[in-house]
Amino acid sequence: MTWELLSPIIIVASAVVIVTLERLFPYDKGQKLLRAGFWTDLIWYGLIQSYLLGLVITAFIRYIDSTTGLSRLQLVSDWPVAGQLFFFFITHDLYIYLFHRLQHNVPWLWRTHEAHHSVRDVDWMAGTRSHPLEIIINQTIEFLPIALLGAAPEVALMKATLDASWGMYIHSNINVRSGALQYVINGPEMHRWHHALDIYDRNFSTKLAFWDFLFGTAHFPRDRKPTGYGLAEGFPDGYFRQVLWAFRRSAPEAQLDAPVAGENGAKQAT
Repeated sequence: MTWELLSPIIIVASAVVIVTLERLFPYDKGQKLLRAGFWTDLIWYGLIQSYLLGLVITAFIRYIDSTTGLSRLQLVSDWPVAGQLFFFFITHDLYIYLFHRLQHNVPWLWRTHEAHHSVRDVDWMAGTRSHPLEIIINQTIEFLPIALLGAAPEVALMKATLDASWGMYIHSNINVRSGALQYVINGPEMHRWHHALDIYDRNFSTKLAFWDFLFGTAHFPRDRKPTGYGLAEGFPDGYFRQVLWAFRRSAPEAQLDAPVAGENGAKQAT
């Protein structure tokens, strides 16, 4: 079976498994499957935006390759496919960690990221809510090297499948207890704290949790739960209003630099 067929099968199967586990072993009990914003995230972000931006990014990468001809050098083509996937997995994950930190600390980059933090019920579908500018930046930087370095065609599909499945997992409302493995491989145990209202500037890792421990940004309490998720300030409903919100006149510096106190006195932040 080709990866063109295998990729969507794996993604759909992963979604079914994760949703089932959310129902059976929820971290936040009582969280609805069809929570507020679910259809916006599924249809507009997950399907329409992903498809359209995929076309744009693919066309741009093909243009860059046609003008540079770098892929003809086939710099990694002799590597085993597993080695190619591992190389791009590690290097891109480190990039995502570093860029993610910048997004939380540079006001104009935060505007490309705050839509992702606006979900108040973090679940398997929450990871799809990302501003199109954020997707264009990250996925171009992700897939451009794969093409220009001459990786096998299936590597891009393998990487995309891994991204989609892992994204659903780390945002899932599953009561996971992975023990020492969480210090290496990221999961919802740590990532839900990144979306919590009562911490700030922590847990930027996506797939490999050890970046946070290595660079001193880990937050992994065992004795309490987040008091809530989302943004401390209001955020509009609806896909188009959310996309345009990044270009509003008011500056987001207060969101970055001055978290407000929540009902329990804890600091709220993004």
